[in-house]
Amino acid sequence: MWTDITRAQHARSELALPTDLTNAEWRVLEPFFPPPSLVGRPRKWPMRRIVEAILYLLRGGLPWRMLPPCFPPVSTVRRWFYLWRDNGLWLTINHMLLMIARELQGREPSPSAGVIDSQSVKTTESGGPRGYDAGKKIKGRKRHILTDTQGYLVHAVIHGADIQDRDGAPLVLSAIIQRFPWLRHVFADGGYAGDKLKDALRAMSRWTIEIVKRSDIAKGFEILPRRWVVERTLAWLNRNRRLAKDFENTIASATAWLFIASVQLLTRRIAKL
Repeated sequence: MWTDITRAQHARSELALPTDLTNAEWRVLEPFFPPPSLVGRPRKWPMRRIVEAILYLLRGGLPWRMLPPCFPPVSTVRRWFYLWRDNGLWLTINHMLLMIARELQGREPSPSAGVIDSQSVKTTESGGPRGYDAGKKIKGRKRHILTDTQGYLVHAVIHGADIQDRDGAPLVLSAIIQRFPWLRHVFADGGYAGDKLKDALRAMSRWTIEIVKRSDIAKGFEILPRRWVVERTLAWLNRNRRLAKDFENTIASATAWLFIASVQLLTRRIAKL
């Protein structure tokens, strides 16, 4: 919870910008990025500064053209962003940092249970795939995420908001069968109940899904077991203004920004452990 002590810990007042990386955080991230080439023209901009520029855009929610001049040119930062987006680097980094963070907390690297949920967000005039979520009355896209029981992002899939939760869940779970072979139990809310999802999961692998429902006699706010973890993760990710709406034209870019937000969170946690 926010106290004077925790506020001082998260203020990051020793940095020029709150989104800049500390030396400890860069030591966590540096091994995942390509080293300088031994041939050709030397790099003009350090890789650390390019990563910090991407994190600045993520946190501030700014368009590319509004990148301040203290960072590398927009064309340079954008070229690296698209390169890392297309080769899946952010997904790989998130996968490795997740296992490192779990090991540092005395847990098994691969989770055995997860919590799944979705979040519908509005899109802008940028275009791209979208749909209408009749339940939330939102026209846009749906972020389908799976976390471990600690709240760390395991995987995410973004699709049109018109796809129901029970239809989108197999898209998320089928993508992690090989990556996390021990994760086979999932906690979910009532939107995932029904035989349709169970049949789809049975066709993929041996999954068990546990529906955590709200009590019928409960009034007002109620913390639900397990489900609050993924809700907190969505709140963590939404602190980045780039994720307040889906500004991206492509699903690939929207997914990349989501994983960058998770990588930023995991990096800070690991650097403090």
